[in-house]
Amino acid sequence: MDTDRDESETDRGGVSTTRKTFALLEALKAEEGITIAELTQRTDLPKSTVYRHLQTLTDLGYVIERDGQYYVGFRFVELGEQARSRKVGYTAAKRAVFELGQETDERAVFIVEEDNEAVYVHRYGSLSNTMIGQRRPLHSMASGKIILAEWDDDAVADYVDDVGLEAISPNTITDADTLFDELDVIRDRGYAVNNQEHMDGLRGVAVPVYTPDDEFLGALAAFGPTSRFTDDYVHDDLPTRLRDKAGEIRVTLAYG
Repeated sequence: MDTDRDESETDRGGVSTTRKTFALLEALKAEEGITIAELTQRTDLPKSTVYRHLQTLTDLGYVIERDGQYYVGFRFVELGEQARSRKVGYTAAKRAVFELGQETDERAVFIVEEDNEAVYVHRYGSLSNTMIGQRRPLHSMASGKIILAEWDDDAVADYVDDVGLEAISPNTITDADTLFDELDVIRDRGYAVNNQEHMDGLRGVAVPVYTPDDEFLGALAAFGPTSRFTDDYVHDDLPTRLRDKAGEIRVTLAYG
């Protein structure tokens, strides 16, 4: 018996099965209820395959079925909350985001990096929970540039090579030299600015958040329309407010 060949085939089958499961979950996530026939069409999977995967997911509680419509189940919320609280600092940041949003009447977020992308962990503002877990390019956001500024030049160069500098808006930084210059400025002044680099008409400011041991935890940011986010507000008022909240997170982690 060729054990290596058998294990390789098993591994390939397992990976294929996992990919099919997540293709179905992505299709389910995009809809407020969807039928097996619609899932079959969306995923280009055989109906029998879709049915088997849905039955397994339903049995495990990750998918629910109501009158022939399938939905993502709340079991995923439990997994998501575990991810958002796996570091004590993430929990401390939740309160700071809420207070920052309340005090400024702006949208506030706490962002971390995962697999070269910015991930929303906490958010305060309109439809505040809709973006939790969503991913954005690091180079197009104030918070993402804060994260890149924490890396050395070699790591940033790897990001540019591996991910690229896609133009998310007409103002996105797409030139590597310009990005490196911007990161030097961020390191010097201690905060980053998003000048409509992710979306026209939107500006943002972000600062780094550190633990008491000087470990980088993530980025705390506030963003809003250019009509309110004037240069004075962006470069004077907001950086101070954000630094104060980042400091409060650090103190909370130090003393509980």
